[in-house]
Amino acid sequence: MDEFWSLIAETEVSRSVPAVEVVGLAATSLFTANNIWMMLCTALVFIMHLGFAGVEAGFGQSKNTVNILFKNTITPIIGILTFYVIGFNLMYPDFADDSSGWFGFAGFFASNPEGGESIAYAGGNYTYWTDFLFQAMFAATAATIVSGAVAERIKVSSYMIFTLIYVGIVYPLIGSWKWGNGALDAMGFYDFAGSTLVHSVGGWGALAGVIVLGPRIGKYVNGKVVSKPGVSIPLAVIGVFLLWLGWFGFNGGSVLSGKPGATSLVLVTTCLSASTGGLGAFFTAYFVFKRLDLGMVLNGILAGLVGITAGADVIPVPWSLFVGLIAGVFVVFSAITLDKLKLDDVVGAISVHLTCGIWGTLAVGIFSTNPDHTFLTQLIGVVICGVTAFGSAYLIFFTLKKVRGIRVSEKHEREGLDSHEHGIRGYTIIYED
Repeated sequence: MDEFWSLIAETEVSRSVPAVEVVGLAATSLFTANNIWMMLCTALVFIMHLGFAGVEAGFGQSKNTVNILFKNTITPIIGILTFYVIGFNLMYPDFADDSSGWFGFAGFFASNPEGGESIAYAGGNYTYWTDFLFQAMFAATAATIVSGAVAERIKVSSYMIFTLIYVGIVYPLIGSWKWGNGALDAMGFYDFAGSTLVHSVGGWGALAGVIVLGPRIGKYVNGKVVSKPGVSIPLAVIGVFLLWLGWFGFNGGSVLSGKPGATSLVLVTTCLSASTGGLGAFFTAYFVFKRLDLGMVLNGILAGLVGITAGADVIPVPWSLFVGLIAGVFVVFSAITLDKLKLDDVVGAISVHLTCGIWGTLAVGIFSTNPDHTFLTQLIGVVICGVTAFGSAYLIFFTLKKVRGIRVSEKHEREGLDSHEHGIRGYTIIYED
């Protein structure tokens, strides 16, 4: 960058440097700056996996801590590898002009095309491998959402098989319909950073898993909801703030460049929505439960983040406050409704990611500054993605249940998965004489 400005100064003085060289160096410098921003955002999205781990381990019971952390560790490993082998080329298949835009596949293994490291790729914003890695982080996030909902009673092996299929095939297929320039994109459906394509897809998978698995032993007794307190609320708080930090990359990177105006707007709407999401959940929970419910405030923050993700770049700043506020209200009533239906979601993942993902996607059709974004189109997109994601997840879980089983034994569930599945405990207190 210093070389660029020095050359500009020299040019202004001597007028001896050809203009084409100045333009070329400016383009190269902008390409480098954009690529650095995208790599930073990739790292921020990666950190979200630590946030999910903190939230899930914090809200889970101490006897299952290692099990929860194991799943959160193995998920990005599976997600990144499967996205490399099949997911990336399934999500971005380069649909032909005469294609229906519902299915395409560019072949196994992501491979750098000619010019993939040059300004000719992605409009001069970033390289092929930066593109791949940024998208791979999104893919792994969809499966992590499922992990929290089905915690404390699912077999690790069955969860890993589900993740392999869901991240490798289902998520990128649905993503291709919008982000891969497929059928939903042609229809006019809009989802900036994934309220539906990431969060709702993960939420639908979580809902299917919870239904097939059933609730934890002793969660619902004689029509009452039995509380199973989390082991570490401080850990859950740390997890939520790490997720909020990661959303700077999740939404900010979805601008797909470092353009100051667009990036600034996205980060502001994201933060404002998160804030009003927490506030909405705070007041709603106080009205319903008559207490200052920290857990609901934490999920309200996440609800606001999920809600704004679909339209962070097209929803005006004042309306982003409203989007987050409504998301915060929805997340509380969604959690109450799920308990009434005896759908046991350990961390509230369905309420946060599915309920508020749907709301955020529909909000684009209400508040977007782009007149081409209509409520009806958004609703159609939500339904199509929802039917596909839920149907696929239910089929995977149901098949696994019939073929090999997906739930641990009653003995293991009661005594804790850490000792039986992993041989160690997350929290061990040794008393000395």
